[in-house]
Amino acid sequence: MFKKIMLVLLAALVVIQFIHPKKNTSEGPQPNYIGNNYAVPADVKTILDKACNDCHSNNTRYPWYAKLQPVDWWMNDHVVDGKKEINFDEYTNRSPRYQYHKMEEVIEQVKEREMPLKSYTWTHKDARLTSDERVKLTGWAQSVMDAMKVKYPVDSLIRPKR
Repeated sequence: MFKKIMLVLLAALVVIQFIHPKKNTSEGPQPNYIGNNYAVPADVKTILDKACNDCHSNNTRYPWYAKLQPVDWWMNDHVVDGKKEINFDEYTNRSPRYQYHKMEEVIEQVKEREMPLKSYTWTHKDARLTSDERVKLTGWAQSVMDAMKVKYPVDSLIRPKR
């Protein structure tokens, strides 16, 4: 009986290797990219590229092990969830209030070391942010918020307290 169960499990493992979610990739420039409306300095772009964009953009760099199931499904869930939270390639397609709030969250989560996720930095050692990189990233997010305050009335950016 045990042998039959193991054979069924092995067969299932083989079969799922042929079932993969759609990859998170896109061609060409992204018209709603945050950098089209707000300055993204080269050092901040480097930080975003190495630690954020795999889950928070329309282009994920997939490692070799993403070809294996169920790892691919697990990674896809992270990417889908990450893009729901903030997608830097679709950032300017959202309301100013949403944009402002997401920069507040970037600052909070980077300062609290909630981002990048530990499960991501385990396999992407270069995505571990130094203290200096955290300061640069949060400073940039604050500069985006400051630029928005100049461009829009403050009451249109901040949710009224209930």
